[in-house]
Amino acid sequence: MVEIPQQTLDLLFDNQVIAYPTSTLPGLATLPTSQGLDALFALKQRRSDQPVSLGVASLEQAAQYVHVPHLAYRLLDGFDRGALTLILDAKQPMDERLGGARVAVRVFAHPVAIAMANSVGPVTATSANRSGEVPKNRSEDAGRELGLSSTAVLEGNCPGGNGSTLVSLVKSEDSTTGYSVSIMREGVVPQSDVTEWMVKNH
Repeated sequence: MVEIPQQTLDLLFDNQVIAYPTSTLPGLATLPTSQGLDALFALKQRRSDQPVSLGVASLEQAAQYVHVPHLAYRLLDGFDRGALTLILDAKQPMDERLGGARVAVRVFAHPVAIAMANSVGPVTATSANRSGEVPKNRSEDAGRELGLSSTAVLEGNCPGGNGSTLVSLVKSEDSTTGYSVSIMREGVVPQSDVTEWMVKNH
C-alpha cells in the first residue's frame, strides 16, 4: 500500500501545490479551493479562462462535487483506468478555473495519485509544467523545473504519451441512455473506440 508523507499532505491541506506521478505525465495537485487554485495558476502561469481537471480516486469521490450518472460508471469500466476524463454537471457551480457549471473529472490510475486523493480528497489534475512548456516524464524533474521543494514532490516516473481522452456527457431526452456523449479532445483512446462502445452499449 502506498503511503503519502505527512509533510506533503500538510502542504496540500495548506492550499499549496505539489507534483505527483500519473499514468501519463506528472501532474500538479492542489485542493480545489480559491487559495489553492490561485497558487496553481500562478505557478503554471496559466490563464484563468483555461480550466483544469479534477482528479479523484473514484467516481464515488467525485460525487460530492458533480452529478455522476450510471452511464459514467459504465463508460469508465469499458476502457483502461485513467484513459478517459469525463466532463460532468457540477452540483453547485464551482470556481471557473475548474469549469464552473461543468467540471472535467479524471479517475486516477497511478497508485501514488490514488493514495493522495484517498488521503486529501479530490485535487487538481493538470500537467506539471508552465503553460506552453514541454512537460517532463519524472515528477522530480518537473518539480525541480517549477522550483518546488523536495517535500512538494511525490516521486515517480511517468510513461508519457497522449493524455486522457476528454468526453462530455450532457443530458439528452433523445438518447436511450439519457445522455449524449461527445469527444472534446482525442487522447489515448481514439474517438472511434468511444463511438463503437456507445453503439454496442446503447
